[in-house]
Amino acid sequence: MSQYFEVHPDNPQPRLLKQAAQILHSGGIAAIPTDSSYALVCHLDDKAAAENLRRIRGVDDKHHLTLLCRDLSELASYARVDNRQYRLLKLGTPGAFTFILEATKEVPRRLSHPARRTIGLRVPEHRVAQALLSLLGQPLLATTLIAPGDSQPMNDPQAIRERFQKSLQAVVDAGACPMQPTTVIDLSADEPVLMRLGRGDPTLLGLQPHG
Repeated sequence: MSQYFEVHPDNPQPRLLKQAAQILHSGGIAAIPTDSSYALVCHLDDKAAAENLRRIRGVDDKHHLTLLCRDLSELASYARVDNRQYRLLKLGTPGAFTFILEATKEVPRRLSHPARRTIGLRVPEHRVAQALLSLLGQPLLATTLIAPGDSQPMNDPQAIRERFQKSLQAVVDAGACPMQPTTVIDLSADEPVLMRLGRGDPTLLGLQPHG
């Protein structure tokens, strides 16, 4: 049965977030708001939790999971970043972008893409997500909350609670989020590649959307 935390979107109550952080520390899966949509998150170093996260979302181990980071300094521990990439990251963080980067040894092998040793990283621009990351002191493993069989992310925390109350340990309700996934930019090759156009505006990074 999931615990339900109603928090203020701009000034989330620390007491409630501490309880949610404790659930994540203990290996629980939570639904949390971000600047693109609700996301499923779990503790970075918990293998069983990561497997559980994939099972709830209905994806296999080839599906890219994302690391939600507090800021660029945290991101640099988990990805190899050169000066050119760093300039683009500065332009796109915090914000609704996911960047595909070459993973460092800090990233558990099971979490990076099996064929390429890459990892998706992002710095969300959402006060609740940021406050939770601050309390935990490390990134969270995340995936967009799209229910198995659906094509759109879930946006209503009450509906998330009803649908997933048996499989999630916590739902953090900060009201509705946008229902657009992040814009995905692959920075692991020589030139940045726009992989998916979403909420983040690629022209901020000097990239032109196709079409």
